[in-house]
Amino acid sequence: MSLRNWSENIRFESGTLHTPRTLEALQEIVRRSRKVRVLGARHSFNDAAAIDGQVDVDGTQEVTREASWAYVSLEGLDAPVAFDHERGTVTCSGGITYGELCTRMHAEGVALHNTASLPHITVAGACSTATHGSGDSNGNLATAVVGLEIVRADGELKTLNLEEDGEIFEGSVVALGGLGVVTRMTLAMLPAFSMQQYVYEDLPSAALYENFDEIMSGAYSVSLFPDWQEDKVNQVWFKHRTGLMGGSGSGEQAGLEPVDLGLPSELYGAKAAATDLHPVPGLSTEGLTVQMGVPGAWHDRLHHFQIDSTPASGDELQTEYFVPRRHAVPAVQAVEGLRDRFKDMLWISEIRTVAADRLWLSQSYGTPTVGIHFSWRKNWAAVREVMPLVEEALAPFEVRPHWGKLFTMSPEAVQAAYPRLADYKALQRSMDPKGKFRNGYLDRFVFG
Repeated sequence: MSLRNWSENIRFESGTLHTPRTLEALQEIVRRSRKVRVLGARHSFNDAAAIDGQVDVDGTQEVTREASWAYVSLEGLDAPVAFDHERGTVTCSGGITYGELCTRMHAEGVALHNTASLPHITVAGACSTATHGSGDSNGNLATAVVGLEIVRADGELKTLNLEEDGEIFEGSVVALGGLGVVTRMTLAMLPAFSMQQYVYEDLPSAALYENFDEIMSGAYSVSLFPDWQEDKVNQVWFKHRTGLMGGSGSGEQAGLEPVDLGLPSELYGAKAAATDLHPVPGLSTEGLTVQMGVPGAWHDRLHHFQIDSTPASGDELQTEYFVPRRHAVPAVQAVEGLRDRFKDMLWISEIRTVAADRLWLSQSYGTPTVGIHFSWRKNWAAVREVMPLVEEALAPFEVRPHWGKLFTMSPEAVQAAYPRLADYKALQRSMDPKGKFRNGYLDRFVFG
């Protein structure tokens, strides 16, 4: 059976898949293999995780299996979740999913500052590509990381932490799998908190551009969902943080009372939704986190999808681009100006804000950003033609592509967007001098 990513546009057949249960077994696999890449939830849409660096979007490429090449899954690795309440941290396996980790954390009465939209993706995979949630004051998911345990190319274990390793640590969190196998991660945690989620419909584009900062700062986490069909944003999702959970955070929510936030029925010309809505018009809301201001725990509202829900359909291709926050309005206007070129190809877009950070390969390194995401219908020939148009429109705005999604920007343009790229290359060579963890993707976009 062919091993593919979630969207089934990438194959992982060039090496043998290993699922070690112990750290010692993993170290031996790494030690004896010539090439190693880690597979998490396989939710990347490009060849970032593939050993051979080939995008098999049409199913016609031949794949040659190499006996000394190894794919590794940490799904079965014995690495229990450990809480340190004195330090305010949680340590977990790099292969744990956000759904499982958040459930364990909430039962302990603690929380993460933010989560991915999808609860089934792995923590290490999301952090290694600077994947994000939303919120003006919220850094991407990798900014919660304060400690790493990595199996290096020689099979030895290396530990890093923010307090002791400073800049080297900041270069090691968003590393695209290039430094080694991240076996355990330590994350900063917060007391568990409650949230209420509200949706507004049909925000006029003119109102968005005139009030962009006010709208995006209108809640703890804000998502805009335009389909670019008309001069409006279809939906605006406001996720409000309303208080601490109290107690053990055992997950019992029946006793939560809604907080009256005094929200109007109309906001900047958008009207409050009368029922739960799916971002893609016409799709069922089953599996989505609850809206309509019903109070719930942080992990039942920050995700777009419920903890126990794994979106079954991979019938899409995704791209996402980040621009500095100061360019937000003209950048979004530039994309909207292209809607006649792609409106029939698109399921939905999502626009979110992310706080600045100091992680070398983060799309938000040194600047707060706005992420402009596209979920395309699965038509590679058409998507491949429209991506350069979007990238050309965004080029004047210091654009950076999402590391885990499709893009056609040149390696030179990608490399020029990251001031600390040379430092990362030196770090990678020092930890992996023979290039065991390098692949075609890293060779193109990092090493050129």
